[in-house]
Amino acid sequence: QVQLAESGGGLVQAGGSLRLSCAASGRIFRIDRMGWHRQAPGKQRELVAVITTGGTGGSTNYADSVKGRFTISRDKNTVYLQMNSLKYEDTGVYYCNAYAKPYLSRTYNEYWGQGTQVTVSS
Repeated sequence: QVQLAESGGGLVQAGGSLRLSCAASGRIFRIDRMGWHRQAPGKQRELVAVITTGGTGGSTNYADSVKGRFTISRDKNTVYLQMNSLKYEDTGVYYCNAYAKPYLSRTYNEYWGQGTQVTVSS
């Protein structure tokens, strides 16, 4: 199937930056989109950013709360999230997500990483 491995989380002061990485591996035929979600303590998981692969080169989408501060990018089967001007409220566990089709599978499926902790101190 498809495995996702995140890295790059950590502790940073407000106003600082972090870069998250997520590498997809396995018998992958095609990845349609990859993205990042986050879950803060006591809150539901929410979409942060997503990048798709399309005929025109793909597109990106961001949560309103991170627009202008976060940038999602992708290089083959690795997705990155550059986070600048971090705020206390960006604290949470960040999960990588991929909508992918493995070899010998007829369908696309959602895959999730284990998550990486991002803590922003005020």
